[in-house]
Amino acid sequence: MGMRIFWQSFTDETMASTYLGKLRAHLMEAALPGTTVDVGTLSPPDTHVHPLSEMRCARLMIKNAVKAEREGYDAFVVGHFQEPGLREVRGAVGIPVMGLGEATLLHALTLGAKVGVVTIHPRYIPWIERQASIYGVADRLCGVRAMTFQPEDLTAAFDEPKALRKAQAGFEAEVAPLLDAGAEVVIAGGGIPMLLFGGIRAYEIDGAPVIDGLPVTLMHAETAVRLRQLNGLTISRRGEMARAPDDLIDLFVAD
Repeated sequence: MGMRIFWQSFTDETMASTYLGKLRAHLMEAALPGTTVDVGTLSPPDTHVHPLSEMRCARLMIKNAVKAEREGYDAFVVGHFQEPGLREVRGAVGIPVMGLGEATLLHALTLGAKVGVVTIHPRYIPWIERQASIYGVADRLCGVRAMTFQPEDLTAAFDEPKALRKAQAGFEAEVAPLLDAGAEVVIAGGGIPMLLFGGIRAYEIDGAPVIDGLPVTLMHAETAVRLRQLNGLTISRRGEMARAPDDLIDLFVAD
C-alpha cells in the first residue's frame, strides 16, 4: 500500500525554484514504489540566520503539519537541518514526524564512532551543538564548522561544474580539521549542500563517508509509517511530546 509524505522545506517556491525542482526529483528517486512525496514551502522563507526567524518559520511549519495530517498524509518531515519546533510539532499531530537534522545525526552514528558537521553559516554552529546535546550524542560530535558561501553560490553549483568544484573544495577545507579531530563520518549540515554533494556517488573524504541526509530522513519516515501500519508503534506521549488537546491545536492553527 502506498503512502503520502509531506516534506516541509523552509525555502520559497520562487526564490529557490532550482533547488526545489532538484529536491523533488531527488526525493522521488529515493522513495519506495507507491510513496508520494509532496514538498511544501514557506513564504516568506527562512531568510535570516537568526533564532527569531527560526521560531517564526517553526510556527508556520506546525500549522502546515496539522493541515497535512487532516488532509490524510501518513508522515511529515521537517526538511530543515536545524528543525525548530520538532518536539512541538510531534505534540500537535498523530502521524510520524521526522527531522532532517535528528535523522541524519543518528544515522551517521551507525556508520562511525564520531561525526563532524559542516554547516552553511557560522551562526548555526551553536544551534547544531545544542541539537547534538538534546539528542544525547554530544560526546560523539567531533565538532561543527561552517562554510563561507552564500546560498546563491551553492545553488549555482547545481548547473555549473566550475561552481561545484569551488563549493566542494570549500567544503572539504572545512572537513579537514574535523577529520584531524577524529571524525569518521561527515555531514553537510543543510538541505542545499546535502542535495549538491548527494549527486557525488559514494562520496568520501580520506575514508570518511559524506552523508546525504535527504534520502536517509525520507527512509526513516517511510519506516515509521510501515511500523505504525504493522503494529501501531508510535512516539511516547509521557513527556514533552504529549499530544496537545484538540481545542489547543485549533487555537494555535487559527491564531
